[in-house]
Amino acid sequence: MVKDISLERVKAVYEAIAPAITRTPTLPARALSEQFGCELFLKCEMFQRTGSFKDRGALAALLRLSEAQRRQGVITASAGNHAQGLSWHGQRLGVPTTVLMPVNTPFTKLERTRAFGANVELFGETLDDCSCRMQELIEERGLTCIHPFDNDEVICGQGSVALEMLTDVPELDVLMVPVGGGGLISGIGIVAKALRPNIELIGVEVDRYASVFNQIRDAALPIGGGTLAEGIAVKSPGERNLYYIRRYVDELMLVEEADIEAAIYDLLSGARVLVEGAGAAGIAALSQISGRFRGKKVGVVLCGGNIDLRLASSVILRQMMARGFLTSLNIGIVDRPGVLAQVADIVGSSGANIVEIAHHRLHRHLPVKEAELGITMETRNAPHVAEIVSALREAGYTVSEEQNLP
Repeated sequence: MVKDISLERVKAVYEAIAPAITRTPTLPARALSEQFGCELFLKCEMFQRTGSFKDRGALAALLRLSEAQRRQGVITASAGNHAQGLSWHGQRLGVPTTVLMPVNTPFTKLERTRAFGANVELFGETLDDCSCRMQELIEERGLTCIHPFDNDEVICGQGSVALEMLTDVPELDVLMVPVGGGGLISGIGIVAKALRPNIELIGVEVDRYASVFNQIRDAALPIGGGTLAEGIAVKSPGERNLYYIRRYVDELMLVEEADIEAAIYDLLSGARVLVEGAGAAGIAALSQISGRFRGKKVGVVLCGGNIDLRLASSVILRQMMARGFLTSLNIGIVDRPGVLAQVADIVGSSGANIVEIAHHRLHRHLPVKEAELGITMETRNAPHVAEIVSALREAGYTVSEEQNLP
């Protein structure tokens, strides 16, 4: 049976961890406020030392250990932010830390966790495989397990996010929180509902991992698959976490991959902050209900910023294409002198800036007297792209723009 965590206990944990974590800002996002029709505030947990809120709960759990447990060491199964938070604070406190990760864990996460001093062991294909191995190591080595979310101290640590937010903006009407295993929203729920009982607490899951949604709504949505929001891609929430979610969360929302991708771009362009997929979940949900909170103060937790820069680059380029800021066209031409200059003149006269041109005349599918131009250009928006395409077609050129469809 779950024993209720009090606000006073969360405050005591916060007092213990505060000297060693970053008190992240809760920043007003004016441009995004206009976009979404509310007064929006962003809790920037990507500014923690390891790039996510997981620093808080990991440290809280480590500080609770007995001297004997510290000497023997701790263990967890994690492929992401909890692994890094536990490793960093374990290194600081001199607590040996073992982290089990699936064999296909991205290299950057693996090396970052090792850099924070952890003994990383690769095992199996999934975190479930790692969890089975973890039980064996606990028995063999006498290690203490620090679970990523189904742990009272971890929940208390994560609850400190809400303590800071409601100190910075006491009059918040709505809180939107990403949900994976449920540790973050459990802690936030305990604090937020104690300090501001009428606050609306909304949890956000990615639809491919609607594990909490399935439990709460008695649904059977399929679980699994690749996702940008791997930080909240959890197949089974914790029992403690489900208890607090049922008690405190007012609404659960699901967002799709396209929503997450667009939200990463919105945050970068509208607030100048770069977050990982899980960190963008709240903004992705807010975009679905734009205008619902008109006149209200809405807090969104940006829970982490550990996104691979190559992936971030791909998201930016894809969104620029989808929104008409970057355009690629395939243009069929007659292969004779001067045609390339004519096409460039039409594009330039329309106000676009050519970034790259590929002139194909040797492709076997083309008649010998014809060629194809692949042009990538900077454009203002989707109507501007349509204007350029119309001008080219009026001049007699065939134009294909399938690459630009969202």
